[in-house]
Amino acid sequence: MGDVALIIRVMPESPEINRENIVAAIKEQFPRVQDIREEPIGFGLVALKIALVVPDAEGQTEVIEEKLNAIEGVERAEIVESTLV
Repeated sequence: MGDVALIIRVMPESPEINRENIVAAIKEQFPRVQDIREEPIGFGLVALKIALVVPDAEGQTEVIEEKLNAIEGVERAEIVESTLV
């Protein structure tokens, strides 16, 4: 099996949440993060778009979403794109 590249959108709970804390927690849990960018949503809310490479294993994406949703300050994390690398 190979690897899968994922694009994940992480929505903070509110515009007042410190996104730097969320970014630090993501980098700590997922050392294979390739890129993190901010995506303005509106009304001051800014989502994070994460590019992450993970092994192509069954159930891996659900585990990643669960871990991201468990980070303090994260309202919702969802995979918006995936492709084999």
